[in-house]
Amino acid sequence: MDLTFLFKGIIIGFAMAVPIGPMGIMCIRKTLTEGRLRGLIIGLGAATADLLYGCVAAFGLTVISDTLTTQRFWIRMVGGALLLFLGIRTFRARPSDPKFQIHSSGIIGSYFSTLLLTLTNPLTIFAFLAVFAALGIVGGLDYVSASALVAGIFIGSCLWFLLLSSSALRFRDKFDVNGLRWVNRIAGVLIILSGVGTLITLL
Repeated sequence: MDLTFLFKGIIIGFAMAVPIGPMGIMCIRKTLTEGRLRGLIIGLGAATADLLYGCVAAFGLTVISDTLTTQRFWIRMVGGALLLFLGIRTFRARPSDPKFQIHSSGIIGSYFSTLLLTLTNPLTIFAFLAVFAALGIVGGLDYVSASALVAGIFIGSCLWFLLLSSSALRFRDKFDVNGLRWVNRIAGVLIILSGVGTLITLL
């Protein structure tokens, strides 16, 4: 495995994940209200989406890329609607005591819903291509180099969400039920605004 491309992928994956968008907000909110595992699952779903879009960009899968680009209006519309639904549900969620032991039920559903929601932004492909160009990754890559690159993207994205959830976890014990209720409300409003912003870009 080419370690140069692996390290570049880690940098790209971390940098692409750093902006605090809806998934970052959900990671923080889930960590505060339901524990570290839930927050990490959100991060894993988002990192998997970055991995898939990174594969499209790195392996030059033009058929998939062209299809996603052609249908980006409908994909982003669905994504905006999902964000509105998720934001309203988050705003209305009733928090449990932060000392409550979190069970593992629903983890698979959280993972796939996060993956689906993150995949509704096909413009991520162009963001990857732009970052590739900025780091001098141009032209066709062989399969080993491309594999190392996308593996690094996944690792880098996971590292960011691990850092984000670990940071949020430090404040978890400082919140009572009323504090967590406000966490849900603030997170819900921010996610709703993200959904509105996504839909506005379609006008």
